[in-house]
Amino acid sequence: MTETLPAMPVERATPLDPPTEYYQLREEQPVTRVRFPNGSTGWLVTRFEEGSAVFADPRLSARRPRHDTPEGEVTEGGEEEAPFNPTFVMMDEPDHSLYRRLISGRFTPKSVQQKLQPYIDRIVEEHLDAIEAGPETFDFVEAMALPIPCLVICELLGVPYEDRDGFHHATEVMMDMSHTRAERDAGAQWLIDYITRLVATKRETGATDGLLADLIAIADEEGSFLTDDELIGMGVLLLFAGHDTTAAMMGLSTLTLLTHPEQRQNLAEHPEKTGPAIEELLRYLTIVQFGLGRVAKEDLELAGQQIKKGELVVVAMPATNRDPRVFDNPDTPDFDRKMTRHLAFGYGVHQCLGQNIARAELKTVLPRLFARFPDLRLAVPLDEVPMDTYGTNYAVKKLMVTR
Repeated sequence: MTETLPAMPVERATPLDPPTEYYQLREEQPVTRVRFPNGSTGWLVTRFEEGSAVFADPRLSARRPRHDTPEGEVTEGGEEEAPFNPTFVMMDEPDHSLYRRLISGRFTPKSVQQKLQPYIDRIVEEHLDAIEAGPETFDFVEAMALPIPCLVICELLGVPYEDRDGFHHATEVMMDMSHTRAERDAGAQWLIDYITRLVATKRETGATDGLLADLIAIADEEGSFLTDDELIGMGVLLLFAGHDTTAAMMGLSTLTLLTHPEQRQNLAEHPEKTGPAIEELLRYLTIVQFGLGRVAKEDLELAGQQIKKGELVVVAMPATNRDPRVFDNPDTPDFDRKMTRHLAFGYGVHQCLGQNIARAELKTVLPRLFARFPDLRLAVPLDEVPMDTYGTNYAVKKLMVTR
């Protein structure tokens, strides 16, 4: 007999809030067995304390199956092989740190400030100039939320920006769970083929620009542990994750400020609050739609529940970041909030590598956008703003605004 379990909630009643089912689960059963979209079963965690514990517990492995794919896509044993080598993001210690250290120097706050911030400043101003010279009503996603992160990740990796339409389309298809498995795999294969060709070209020409060139040099050292398969996997991962996530966050943050005039005014009058405002938006919005999973390497207990070896545990990050035990009035964005940390970038050794780049982009775009266009407003009613409810990351598909 099939076990009757609650289905993992993905529908949202309002565009800027998590599914309402999360609220009840968080209060009544913060660690509960659920059925995931693909029909597999496991545990869903909806409280902040327990979510942090999952990310920090070495008894829970980052090597996990997919849980966000459509129903019927569970393979034998409930696992789904990644279409490319995901390298360090699905490794446990000590291997995880060994690979992550290869590239972490490019992502430190100091490196981002010195090497990327001047570039971010320039391209943001160029795009704001283009908006000012263009029509009064425009799509913010197309005008800024997509191109800025694309430009930045291309600059970081050494990827030609003129290829952006191809890799963005492939990323959209690969991460959209409304597409078939074959379609998503085709998107992933496009990215694999693209990075494979780019690596070959950089090798042939001796290119030294960008992080991909750095990785090629490491892989080509005698006795290097970095294989070409791993190098290409890292390139694919950084390319799609580096622009899709920040684009989603930028669009949602802009929508939030457009619909919360008191916080928008607060930020305009107190630019020194930009840093705290970005952290609050990250907490409030938390774009990772289906949560992040871990697999128990041994039997363990979590919030009174007995988790068995091999079972999947998923942290519903949009729910944990709205936990009233940790955040006062959590469903309201508050740029004066005193906050020590949130889980928007995960937690522990696997905390998002690109978080400092995302922060730099958001800190540059949001205040300058509203300083340049103080009368910026939605061009359509809020309930007509199309939202991406099928992508791995929750996002605004199109954001029509009038300056």
